[in-house]
Amino acid sequence: MNSDHTQRIPRPGRRTVLRTAVLGTAAGLALPTAASAASPAGTTSRPASGMASGMASGPADSVSLRWLGTSGWRTDLGGRTVLFDPYVTRFPTGLFDGAFNADTELETDEGLVDRHAGRPEVILVSHSHWDHLNDVPYLAKTTGARVVGTETTYHVLCSLGVDPAQLSVVRGGEVLDFGGYTVEAVASVHSRNKNHSYFSPGTLNAPPATTPTTIGELPEGDTLAFQVTFGNGPSVFLMGGSDFVEREVTGLRPDIAMVAVPSSTATYRYVPRLLRALGSPGVVVPVHWDNFEVPLGGPPLRDPGADLDGLVAGVRAASPATRVVVPDYRTLYGPDMRPRT
Repeated sequence: MNSDHTQRIPRPGRRTVLRTAVLGTAAGLALPTAASAASPAGTTSRPASGMASGMASGPADSVSLRWLGTSGWRTDLGGRTVLFDPYVTRFPTGLFDGAFNADTELETDEGLVDRHAGRPEVILVSHSHWDHLNDVPYLAKTTGARVVGTETTYHVLCSLGVDPAQLSVVRGGEVLDFGGYTVEAVASVHSRNKNHSYFSPGTLNAPPATTPTTIGELPEGDTLAFQVTFGNGPSVFLMGGSDFVEREVTGLRPDIAMVAVPSSTATYRYVPRLLRALGSPGVVVPVHWDNFEVPLGGPPLRDPGADLDGLVAGVRAASPATRVVVPDYRTLYGPDMRPRT
């Protein structure tokens, strides 16, 4: 609201304009450009469309987003790249065929990571499990990117050879200004299984006794979410786990919310509580529903334990005006989460 008492014609704020852009002329479900078995049953594709005529020019027009699979995203603002949970190597651990091996060795396909992740200036890490952290040490050491994460992430990355001067520890509540965009850290919690338990819990308050070499040696280390706001462009809420702290997310009001798909019903009324707390975002993008041991080159394959259809239906019921975009690895999205041509 304008505090100037002089009468003038009210102008819409950034969020109002962005809502117009992301919602388009009607609410609906946008699917990946390439149809695949991953798409929820009974849905149809929507054509790409441009920004609403009222969208602010400048940074907003140059924002692009690309899904890196799992909960990972690459966002670009002009020539500047911000990554969230970039796990590109996607090596097999047996997780999806019933033969999970916690002793699977950590590895990074450097060429593949370079091709998909580019040259980030900032890397945001939700927590320290391998499917979120694995490729971060290589990226940090080769690009000099600043890494923002928990204290556990700090200690793990230091032990893996990342310069401590590149690492910023946050706990939730910090708003970091990177000149052209801001990053707000949000205290969060990790997904829970059907037994209401966490996978590989634990935190580090000091460097690990030995340098981690296997996936089982990477504890969760607490979990964060982030909200990135691109100047007068969109605000994007990013989740690394399918749970949240309602009091921490209330009032964030992002334009776009990347919402992790749960694999259990352990969290009470997960979707309606989350959407209400976030203020019914204009766009919801389900993430962490894919088999992240299949290469990024093809269409996404579903994690059989993730209820993608249930989340889509839950969003439709809780917030009918929200547009749902089920992402595809091979699609570049604009700041309204519509495919770019």
